[in-house]
Amino acid sequence: MQASERLDLTFSALADPTRRAILARLATGEATVTELAEPFEMSQPAISKHLKVLERAGLISVDVDAQRRPRKLEPGRLGEAVDWIERYRQIFEQNYQRLDALLEELQARPSRRKRAKK
Repeated sequence: MQASERLDLTFSALADPTRRAILARLATGEATVTELAEPFEMSQPAISKHLKVLERAGLISVDVDAQRRPRKLEPGRLGEAVDWIERYRQIFEQNYQRLDALLEELQARPSRRKRAKK
């Protein structure tokens, strides 16, 4: 899978508030589907669909622990998204700095406008 496809999957998965809440919960430690479903007013199959989206995006993984199948956070993909955002943040920051410099230059110039005499 190419980097752009991974980013598409990551940002698509992060677009949903339920999935972001699931990731926030998994940031505190692994959890089962039942544990992840507790705070939400939705069925386990609905939560499972959200988990599949997060798994496809590589944001979470499934461990097998006897009878349990806990999910855990996989921070690597989030790191890729953070790196992508940071690159563009730097570009935007440079653009704003150039704009600030231009504005300062324009403000430092004497005004060329002449007032019309009445």
